[in-house]
Amino acid sequence: MNKPSGLKYFVPVVLGKAVRTLAKIRGGGSAFPGYVTTKLAPRFLEDVTGQFRYGIVYVLGSNGKSTTTHMLTEVLRGHGLTVFTNPSGANLPQGIASSILAESSVFGKLDADIGVLEIDEAFALEFATTVPPSTVLVLNTQVDQLYRFYETERVADMMLDTAQQAKLHIVTNREDPYLSKIAKRYPAGDATIAPDITYFGASDEVIANAPHGLFNATDYRDADAAPETHAPLAELVATDRAGASITVRGDVVDVVLPAKGLHYGIDATAAMATAAIILGEDFSGASAAKAFAAMKPAYGRGELLAITNKNGEEEQVEFVMFKNAASLQLNLDALPEPPEQVLLAIDEGTPDISWIYDIDFAALDHVDLITGAKAWQIALRLEHEGIRIGVVEPDLRKAIDLMRAMPKPKAGMKTWIVNYEIMMLARKQIGFLELENQR
Repeated sequence: MNKPSGLKYFVPVVLGKAVRTLAKIRGGGSAFPGYVTTKLAPRFLEDVTGQFRYGIVYVLGSNGKSTTTHMLTEVLRGHGLTVFTNPSGANLPQGIASSILAESSVFGKLDADIGVLEIDEAFALEFATTVPPSTVLVLNTQVDQLYRFYETERVADMMLDTAQQAKLHIVTNREDPYLSKIAKRYPAGDATIAPDITYFGASDEVIANAPHGLFNATDYRDADAAPETHAPLAELVATDRAGASITVRGDVVDVVLPAKGLHYGIDATAAMATAAIILGEDFSGASAAKAFAAMKPAYGRGELLAITNKNGEEEQVEFVMFKNAASLQLNLDALPEPPEQVLLAIDEGTPDISWIYDIDFAALDHVDLITGAKAWQIALRLEHEGIRIGVVEPDLRKAIDLMRAMPKPKAGMKTWIVNYEIMMLARKQIGFLELENQR
């Protein structure tokens, strides 16, 4: 392990921490402290992360990065490891640097056995030149941010290129038409240059019972090829809205999921496969199940937060966060029944919502309030679907006041289906002021 010398980073780290303190007081600027420190000490990230006994795990994917990073972190901690992880709001290089800065001593030392990092796929390959991953977990390729990436194939190639930087392990999705073919990137018969490749997946029965499947993108470059078959290290064999049964090396582990939905079961399976390959014989299904039982939802993803309505009564808000068609559809599929009170919101954080017409909204029988900059676009889509709409109020603050004014639902819970940016703003407006990358 590399150990940075004591005084080498003292000045850059102290200055970075001072900038971070000022940024928190101002309520933002979370990436800037990392920028300051790495400008003053270019090898800061490489030296600090070089201290980790189990190296660095990258978590990549169109959807589920934050949740799976959270799950894997807690499972590893449940096995006694000290884990450094970055909050998902800090998944760009400077944000990761800020997260490392926050946890390190003034001498550039960080007490951790392993790092588990959610990485934005567009920056992952470049970041790997500074902080080489020991293990890369690649979750899925789903249609996402075409305004940014133009083609789904481009996103897949970014993730596959990064996975090939793994020094020890690649963990990938057997069910993904792009990612399941990563072994083809290595010359046949030459195992010396390839890391260990491990697969996770879902059983045929689980997939058949999913209303809209797993929503992974189709690989049109190889659409006529026969589906690849791989024996998964971990497989999702059963799931309901509260838990999942996952086989790991043939042993069934029953876990409680931190949020409801098939996609959370898949994320849990990916986390279990990765933990098992990292820990080897030290992996314990019982320890993993115990970690899941104590696990809270990742920030804004299935969280239940308390609010007070206009009558002074306390009730709960369930945040159902989405970022693209796949995450919205899978979250709608996970609703046990039409929610009693629903707020639906998208703002400019999701620039192109043309995919909204591909969504099946049958899980909703009404929407009480539509808000956000694109409220009228959503309203038009729901009108086509024949779903009853209460109020369209583009201003989020006013919309939240209207939700507070509604009588307490019989179930005691309101459901807010929101994109990432609205989730952050809404949490703040109901009194939860911490930012995702400052927890």
